[in-house]
Amino acid sequence: MDFGLKNRLSRIIKPRTGKTVMLAVDHGYFQGPTTGLRDLKKTVSPLLSNADCLFITRGMVRTSIDPRSDVAVCLRVSGGPSILGELSNEDITTSMEEALRLNAAGVGMSIFVGSKNEDRTIANLGRLVNEAERYGMPVLAVTAVGKEMGRDARYLGLACRMAAEIGAHFVKTYYCKDFYKVVEGCPVPVVMAGGKKIPEREALEMTANAIKEGASGVDMGRNIFQSDNPVGMIRAVRAIVHKGASVHDAFEIYSKR
Repeated sequence: MDFGLKNRLSRIIKPRTGKTVMLAVDHGYFQGPTTGLRDLKKTVSPLLSNADCLFITRGMVRTSIDPRSDVAVCLRVSGGPSILGELSNEDITTSMEEALRLNAAGVGMSIFVGSKNEDRTIANLGRLVNEAERYGMPVLAVTAVGKEMGRDARYLGLACRMAAEIGAHFVKTYYCKDFYKVVEGCPVPVVMAGGKKIPEREALEMTANAIKEGASGVDMGRNIFQSDNPVGMIRAVRAIVHKGASVHDAFEIYSKR
């Protein structure tokens, strides 16, 4: 990797621990005003100091994030359909020039392995990597899953390996049984997606298990901003990811008001 790419990636995945706590707040690009993100600025502002990176769209960076913040930004650059349409029908929606103008530390897009538009999303990833390499910009591939797709290690391992083979610099995927097999088969860092909202202790257990099985961190959204104590929850996740805290100790952190 060239200096610029290494430097940007180090703003996301912290060299001191080799891990990251990303806060996913990009849901509105296909879901609209998601619960917990109706007023994104109000929701995110108290969480910024405990996040290493935001996964966010350009519109929300401009309207809702304090430019004086030192949090890294991984910019979602894919989109198109809403929840009313075929989600795999995505295209690249944001240029590399725009990512540079917004001082992004990385760019990210979804791939839909096994979907109707699988080939197009994989080709889009290839084109994004080609352009990103010219500017030293890390690319995150998100292994999106549709309603009919499973989330077992075989499927997620396939999707993550394909993303790495196409050139993604790191991959975001879901936790599953035998998650370590997904990590073992992927030569680039794997970040665990938080997924749907679950009880806080379960989310912390999932985080701890993912880290033990080789994840390079988490990109968690609803399990933080939809929590009844979002600041406590992101601090608890951070304690597990960066300090190796136990689930018990992390839950104590979450419980403090």
